[in-house]
Amino acid sequence: MRRLSDNFADAQREVYRLKTGGRDVQGWSPRLRQWFGYFTPDECYEAMLHRLINSETEWLDVGCGHDLFPSNKPLAEILSTRCRLLVGVDPSPNIDDNRLVHEKAKCTVEQYCTDRQFDVISLRMVAEHIPDPEAAIAAFARLTKLNGRVVIYTVSQWALSSLVAAASPMAFHHIAKRILWGSKPEDTFPTVYRMNTRPRLRQLFDLGGFQEEEFLYLDDCRSLAKWRVGTVLELSVQRALRSFGLSYFDICILGVYRKVR
Repeated sequence: MRRLSDNFADAQREVYRLKTGGRDVQGWSPRLRQWFGYFTPDECYEAMLHRLINSETEWLDVGCGHDLFPSNKPLAEILSTRCRLLVGVDPSPNIDDNRLVHEKAKCTVEQYCTDRQFDVISLRMVAEHIPDPEAAIAAFARLTKLNGRVVIYTVSQWALSSLVAAASPMAFHHIAKRILWGSKPEDTFPTVYRMNTRPRLRQLFDLGGFQEEEFLYLDDCRSLAKWRVGTVLELSVQRALRSFGLSYFDICILGVYRKVR
């Protein structure tokens, strides 16, 4: 069976080209990442969906908020137009501002009732907020076609940022995210980290009749991305750690699970 990660680097480059418009003149941040040969976890997730979404795809995005890909609006436009159907499910009022989904459901995925089944279900930075993983997996099993896929992109439970978040109050989350990434309070939600490791995801999806098809650990070097010196420092440390076969302090995970029964 052909693995989704085959020629994955080509997909990453295409996503990057769409993001930057293929321009020779870029800002200092993309130039630095390009020089280090580094693709962000967002770009890896976007590359995976770029490969999975085609003209026949019926796609359900869970927790879509107001943007499918906040850091790559051109790709979001392309995939929204390319697929046969795109349904967004999110209990947050943010979904009201999402103009790319074809249909909207202001509810959780567990509450979403439909006779449809989907080829692709995607979750971008949502799994860490799910309080009842078993109920979520039951919903995925109900909503996914046979041989359809669920794509989960989330932060690892053991990433430094996850450990800090788990030990700190929500007020700290709001402040930290505003300083580091300019996030608004309405875009920050409580975290529980109940499906944020590979063994736990394998266990849950096996119960739902899914098989792990792909799994990637993604170094997340974006904590200091707002500053040039911080970006150089993070990417240099990441390169040094990788030379010793070690992962970075912050890690995201990207898993693809195919429904087999």
